[in-house]
Amino acid sequence: MIRLSIVVPCHNEEQTVELFYTATQAIATDELAKRGVELRYVFIDDGSRDRTLAKLRALAAAHTEVSYLSFSRNFGKEAALLAGLQAAVQSGDLIAVMDVDLQDPPNLLPHMCDLALTGEYDRIAVRRTSRKGEPPIRSWFARRFYGLMSRLTDLDLRDGARDFSIMTKRFVEAVLSCGEYNRFTKGLFGWVGYPTTWVEYTNVGRAAGETNWSFWSLVHYAFDGIVAYTVKPLEMLMGIGAMASSFALLALLFVVIRAGLYGDPVSGWPSLMAIILLATGVITFGLGIIGFYLSKIYLEVKGRPVYLIKETSKQDWQKNNKH
Repeated sequence: MIRLSIVVPCHNEEQTVELFYTATQAIATDELAKRGVELRYVFIDDGSRDRTLAKLRALAAAHTEVSYLSFSRNFGKEAALLAGLQAAVQSGDLIAVMDVDLQDPPNLLPHMCDLALTGEYDRIAVRRTSRKGEPPIRSWFARRFYGLMSRLTDLDLRDGARDFSIMTKRFVEAVLSCGEYNRFTKGLFGWVGYPTTWVEYTNVGRAAGETNWSFWSLVHYAFDGIVAYTVKPLEMLMGIGAMASSFALLALLFVVIRAGLYGDPVSGWPSLMAIILLATGVITFGLGIIGFYLSKIYLEVKGRPVYLIKETSKQDWQKNNKH
């Protein structure tokens, strides 16, 4: 039997945990069993404040294929993915990542496993071909983000790409070898390379509950991704500075010539103030971009752990892992 370990991050998902397990097990006992694939689950409780952890305890007690890790507080989805991949790679022949809200359809798993078992690919990735059901402004910004990432980086990051993937052990080990504190897993999946194929599907709504991602948290996540994989914002800022300096020199030359020919009248202070305010705004914006890069360096050099574990279903796991 080939073991497929599924990494499932959870944050305040008490309404979906059992639904996810039931849906995936239905696929496991039918379609996957025919292919010689057995499922294992690694749930990560990312500091939930509802009854998510209680649900995970009950599942782990009732089903030997279920294990979980619980963080001491909310460290974010990237930390949850890291912890889950570190746990799953120890025992899984193949490793998958799925969202617990069932927006990653379990019925795609058999086809994805077929592709993985051919041995031709190290990652079977999934992307949505539509965003039906999402707020229009959120969909618009998401498309702009993927387009911007494609232009700014060399990553294979496609519009509608999900974390939902099935990966080989060597692929996951390559991702885990990237030891940065500020992680952007979608980017890491693209950065490590290895043969990848894509499976497409139409958007599926949440099975229950509400998303934990607000519009502004997604904007911050997108900016984190850009900063993590390119210095193009700094290069563009340098270009803006060069153009502004050239314009200022030309304007200074114009003022000197005009003063020599016509004297130095006092008129024009409103336009001067507008130019000063514009230049100040550009400088402040540039300092903000530089500061954001510096903040990432600051977090890296402190060397703090990406996450802390409060509880696991297998208490010996924590002793054997550095995080």
